Amino acid sequence: MNDFDMSDQDLEQMYQEVILDASRHPHGRTSLTPDAAEAGAATGTSTVLASHASCSAGRSHQFNPTCGDEVTVHVEVGHEEPRRIERLVWDGQGCSISQASLSMMTDMVNGQTVDDATASFAVFRRLMQSRGAGLDDDKDNDILGDAKAFQGVSRYPMRIKCALLGWEGLKDSLAKALAQDGATMGGSNDAGRGKTPPDNAAGATDNQTSDNQVTDNAASDSEA
Repeated sequence: MNDFDMSDQDLEQMYQEVILDASRHPHGRTSLTPDAAEAGAATGTSTVLASHASCSAGRSHQFNPTCGDEVTVHVEVGHEEPRRIERLVWDGQGCSISQASLSMMTDMVNGQTVDDATASFAVFRRLMQSRGAGLDDDKDNDILGDAKAFQGVSRYPMRIKCALLGWEGLKDSLAKALAQDGATMGGSNDAGRGKTPPDNAAGATDNQTSDNQVTDNAASDSEA
């Protein structure tokens, strides 16, 4: 049975079950210890280290004061072009919507190029702006996969913030990882290409790791 053979009520129930299952068995969740701060204590700076010297790492902490959701997203991006997400993990707590969204986000973008991951975020954001209508484009729905289950969530502005929390963390941590060697979201700095990274290229300094809050503006597009 496909989605078009189901009643709206049955489809909504199925989507709710998908979200609950993903929140109970989250993918990509791990314990992110504060070893970064300890590593730089002697010099007054903290460093977010990548697992491999061939990657740059970025980490972002996000907090949703409305619901109390809190997450830290850690991403590692390979140095070779096209820049690719080699590792994506997260740690945090919150409602079933935020935890399920993080789990599905991990499945969607882990291993993707940075450009493809950015495009995936754009598709998910459009879903969250659909006010429950979902997306008509088959290609977009293929990209979403199980994340189509958040179609119903897009009817509730307060819940949209929960669903977008991890994605905002991904966007921020990617920007921090790329900034280490002169690259930016959507493009690279030619001066940084093809050069051997410095000894600390696998780390991000403390001023690149900041706490961010998801404010009421996170759902402004959907409420407009």
